[in-house]
Amino acid sequence: MKTTIEFIKLTRTSLLDLVKDLTQEQLNKIPVGFNNNIVWNLAHIVATQQNICYQRGGVNIVTEERFFTPFIGGTKPEGFVSAEDLQLIKGLFFSTLEQLEADLQTDKFDNYTPWTTRYGNSVNNIEEAIAFLAFHDGIHLGYVQALKRVI
Repeated sequence: MKTTIEFIKLTRTSLLDLVKDLTQEQLNKIPVGFNNNIVWNLAHIVATQQNICYQRGGVNIVTEERFFTPFIGGTKPEGFVSAEDLQLIKGLFFSTLEQLEADLQTDKFDNYTPWTTRYGNSVNNIEEAIAFLAFHDGIHLGYVQALKRVI
C-alpha cells in the first residue's frame, strides 16, 4: 500500500513534468486575473510543508528562510525568481519529503499544535498534517495547470 508521502511525491513529479518546458519568464509571469505565478506556487508548496509539518509541530524548518516566509499563505510574488533558485526549489520538492520521512521515525513531532485550515479541516497531529499536505499539493497542481493555460 502506498503511503501518503508517496502520493505527494507523485503529485510533485507531475507538477515538475507539467512545467519542464516553460521558460523562466513564463514561470515568473503573473497573468491578468491572477495574483501569483507558477514559480510562486512551486515554492509555496515547499513553504507550506515546512509550515504545517515543522513549524506547527514546534520544530525548526529545514529550508533556508528565503524559501519560506516569502512563499507562505497570504503572500504573493515579490520579484523575479532566478533559474538557480528555481532549481533549488525543485530540489526541495523531494529533499524536504525525504527529511520528513526521516523525522517521522523520531519523536520530533510529539508536540504538534492542532489547528484548523481555511477549508475547515481540523489538523490535530503530524499524520493529519501530511494528509492535508497531499490535499494542498493537489490544489496547487490545479492552479499551476490553470496558470499554464493562460501564459
